[in-house]
Amino acid sequence: MGKIARALISVSNKNGILDFARGISKLGIEILSTGGTAKMLRDAGVAVKDVSEFTGFPEMLDGRVKTLHPKVHGGLLGRRNNPEHMRQWKENGIQPIDLVVVNLYPFEQTVAKPGCTLEDAIENIDIGGPTMLRSAAKNYTDVAVVVSPRDYDRVLEEIQKTGEVSAKTRFELCRTVFLHTARYDSAISAWLDSQVPADEKTRFPNILTLQFEKAQNLRYGENPHQQGAFYREFGRKEPSVSSAKQLHGKEMSFNNFLDANSALELVKEYDQIAAVIVKHNNPCGVGTASALVDAYRKARDCDPVSAFGGVIAFNHMVDYDTAKELTSTFVEVVVAPEFAPDALDELKKKKDLRLLDVGPKVSGAPEGMDLKKVVGGLIYQDRDLGKIVDVKALRVATKRKPTDDEYEALAFAWKVCKHVKSNAIVFTTRDRTIGIGAGQMSRLDSVKIAKIKAQFPLAGTVLASDAFFPFRDGLDEAAKAGVTAVIQPGGSLKDEEVIKAAEEHGIAMIMTGMRHFRH
Repeated sequence: MGKIARALISVSNKNGILDFARGISKLGIEILSTGGTAKMLRDAGVAVKDVSEFTGFPEMLDGRVKTLHPKVHGGLLGRRNNPEHMRQWKENGIQPIDLVVVNLYPFEQTVAKPGCTLEDAIENIDIGGPTMLRSAAKNYTDVAVVVSPRDYDRVLEEIQKTGEVSAKTRFELCRTVFLHTARYDSAISAWLDSQVPADEKTRFPNILTLQFEKAQNLRYGENPHQQGAFYREFGRKEPSVSSAKQLHGKEMSFNNFLDANSALELVKEYDQIAAVIVKHNNPCGVGTASALVDAYRKARDCDPVSAFGGVIAFNHMVDYDTAKELTSTFVEVVVAPEFAPDALDELKKKKDLRLLDVGPKVSGAPEGMDLKKVVGGLIYQDRDLGKIVDVKALRVATKRKPTDDEYEALAFAWKVCKHVKSNAIVFTTRDRTIGIGAGQMSRLDSVKIAKIKAQFPLAGTVLASDAFFPFRDGLDEAAKAGVTAVIQPGGSLKDEEVIKAAEEHGIAMIMTGMRHFRH
């Protein structure tokens, strides 16, 4: 690439463009521009030549055709070291364009506005911009192309020092362009798919295009011999670990992200003040109370051994009393909607403790889909957002109905069970978990493990099962511990046998008709 003599500037996002244009203009670089960009630069005293003057062809069709011309794209795509290209330039009066600064119509911002119509969206699909970007990026060995205002300063600095943009920077800019246009096209196709009438709509597209931006590199992946990075979805508004602000502590690890996400998603289930402790992607304690510190103590006391080094999520501002309780032991991560100033000071005494602020509201309209990667493929499904609005409206399978206290405890237990790895069994009272059995190949084994893990007597507790009991043995085992009520999906060929067992033990049983497998 030789010295830059001519630049084409046409931007929708005008942040920083005036300073950049002034900088290159002072170096004697000719600036071509269009429409609003040309007017803004000219009004600010920057010398500009209209693209229509450069091509000898007017802008037309309400500005839809501005830069789609051989003199523009010939000037971008011509190879400077190719004699045949240079001959054709001369024959057709084409001049080189050495620098392109272009960003695109704000399609995503347009469709995000309430009441956006199909016509509005279509008018904000950029044609000339992506075409120029792709032409310039394809010929990056001879042309520098800038799509992001973040790159203005470094590009200007290189031009000021050497008169050109280095080969290394041009290749980086080229990659940025194709990532940008890929995302742009993906956003358009996804939005247009969403406009298909419901009776014609295909939930799952034949080609699935996903766009994420890298938020950070990780020290390593799931294990030290694996490398990893964390990527964030564009445009998500739901409170989440992905959008959280880290206030303190070491960088988040692969496993920290997974556990923090699991903890936050469970604590979102509760309207009352709640605390959740997660270890190895399973809850090991959940508690609710009128005071946050009491909710945390209940969660911790369910399984103090597992809670050591755990990841904790709250759905309420962390106060000083809770912070003091947290710093009395080893905790990896705390996720919360807010931290009181004195609580933050207390927690920061733990140098490595990671503190994530997810914003003032933990609840929010859930959105998006769930993805599971397998070797060579991807499983794409709805997120499990199933909820029981009123447990008292569920079918009671036994002669005895649950008491009001049991109903309250069953509602609590069902929320926890949804977030435990299958096969999942949870013993609870109305406001705390007592024993959790997770991730076993046999439901009977999950019941046994939940009993072993219990730190308090199980007599008078209720039990939640994420899926049906295939045999009565699991229920018989729970009955030995003193369970008084059970919530489970039902649907087994052995349902009658299981219900009969419940009747024999005097256990009230309700059926949800909904299971929550979590693999």
